Amino acid sequence: MVQARTRLSPGVEWEVETVVYPGDFSRSAVRRLLVERAETGGWELSRLRIRPDGSRAVVLKRKVIRQRRSFSFV
Repeated sequence: MVQARTRLSPGVEWEVETVVYPGDFSRSAVRRLLVERAETGGWELSRLRIRPDGSRAVVLKRKVIRQRRSFSFV
């Protein structure tokens, strides 16, 4: 599992994670794992590659939302 952060445009930052599932995982098992990750962590599918050995390399991404500092009037 590899995580990185990329900035596409001003104010928008994406967190990217690469996950590799072995070839002996069924298609439905991988789908269930990805759905669970999407529902609990807010990830969305960016890319899925099936390698020659049957393993699946999945690239997931999610927006990083930064809270802006607000001014406090005392």
